[in-house]
Amino acid sequence: MTEQNNLVEKLSLQAESFQEAFETLSKAANFNELSNNFYHLLRGNFLIKDIYIFHRTDQKSEWENPGRISEQANKYLSFLSIHSTTKINYHEDDKISTSVILPLSDSSFLGILLGHKLDGSIFNDFDKITLLILLQVFNSAHKAYLNRLNEKKLIFDLNEKIFQLNHLIDTGIELSRFEKRSILYELALERVSSLTNSASAIIKIEDKENNSENYFPFPYGVSFDEIVKNKFKTQTSFELFGKTYTFILSGKETRTGCTNFSELDILLFEAVSRQVSAAIENEFLHQEAIDKKLIEQEINVAASIQHRIIPEKLAAIKGYEIAGINIPSKEVSGDYYDLIELINGKFAFIIADVTGKGISASLLVNTLNASLYAYLEFNLPLTEMAERLNKLIFRSSPADKFITFFIAVLDPDSGELDMVNAGHNPILVLRNNNKMEKIDADGISLGMLDLGLPYTGQSLKLEKGDRLFLYTDGIPEAMNEIEEEYSDDKMINFLKNNSEKNANDFISALVNDVKLHVGGANQSDDITALILIKS
Repeated sequence: MTEQNNLVEKLSLQAESFQEAFETLSKAANFNELSNNFYHLLRGNFLIKDIYIFHRTDQKSEWENPGRISEQANKYLSFLSIHSTTKINYHEDDKISTSVILPLSDSSFLGILLGHKLDGSIFNDFDKITLLILLQVFNSAHKAYLNRLNEKKLIFDLNEKIFQLNHLIDTGIELSRFEKRSILYELALERVSSLTNSASAIIKIEDKENNSENYFPFPYGVSFDEIVKNKFKTQTSFELFGKTYTFILSGKETRTGCTNFSELDILLFEAVSRQVSAAIENEFLHQEAIDKKLIEQEINVAASIQHRIIPEKLAAIKGYEIAGINIPSKEVSGDYYDLIELINGKFAFIIADVTGKGISASLLVNTLNASLYAYLEFNLPLTEMAERLNKLIFRSSPADKFITFFIAVLDPDSGELDMVNAGHNPILVLRNNNKMEKIDADGISLGMLDLGLPYTGQSLKLEKGDRLFLYTDGIPEAMNEIEEEYSDDKMINFLKNNSEKNANDFISALVNDVKLHVGGANQSDDITALILIKS
């Protein structure tokens, strides 16, 4: 009993040193430094001169020597054999007293060989427990190291995408300024090469009417054949005013050599080609002196972009009915809704409303849409995503513009919903017993303030027959000719009184009821609604 008490007392005294050990290990800049720090930690705890640490990236690879390992250590590899769990063996050998196999969280393995203690004593119970704890400390520090690497990669990828999007916007602005075609082509090729890290690019212009071809390469002097014969290339084209414009990118450069272009590279490439197309078309319209048509073109482009981000048809979800609608009060809308299928099988429901209407509101909707897809790709927690969106919208919009925003992520198998309401109208949940629940805002609207105010997540579970109803204030605030609003109460009563309708019929009936209330008055605001029914 006394021996056991002594053991507990020793371990209690060492608890603080284990915490310090973890902090030291977890700060390592790379795996070699992590291994070297662990080498010193083992040596200091057990007073052993000969310590050998090996690393194996997977079961099929060979053992490697990270950090400070002498070449003679390789002759002791026979003491190491792979195990799926932590394995410690004690040996009666004149050189090696202990061997350890430690499986790591990235499916790699750490192998450790310990020589004999300097005082000649064998490993006692205290030493064995200390070794187990130190292995756990290393494992935890290694996980922290991997998490830090993943976080850096996530931040790098996100910053790269934001940089590319900003660069793309700048490119569009600059391309619109040039009327001289050769400068326009040169700038477009230089920018798209920079965006995608391509080695070279070229524009081929075919005029079938005059049976002629012109080439504009980047960098200057590169030949057409040199570009098209590169196995790492991509191309896009468009036709305008009887001419065919073909853009070719060649040789995406990386630190390890050339490689294929990514999907994002191709999207950026096609976007730049469309900007060139728009620049040429705008030049033509300008030359024709059709100022009014230029304005109409800008509105139509904004509307067509928005039509692409608001889904024409919502994705089907097994076991659920869903329907939605967006009716702009002007040519373009400041409202936005979407249903996005995530890579983990879940679905994100979004509804948002920008203050004001028109082109400026639709541009902010486009910014929100592009940012949402970028953030959802990285599977961020909804509260963290809302905080990042708030900062982005705050920096991207004037002081009088902000966005009320609601997002819910549905697990279709369990019916569970994770939600964040950023300043939006209360979201309604009509239970199958006709009981109404409200999901009120738990944070400020996006872009209103950048004070680091946190967002609070909410959750609920949908049962069979439950209805989730998302809407913008264009429905309850719709006014008739004597300025009477449709009202929240009338909308809630309509939801309760029409609970037998399927999703599509409900949305159609709701719109008709709002129009009946409005009568001959003009539509004062965008009307947007989305309903989800668990069938």
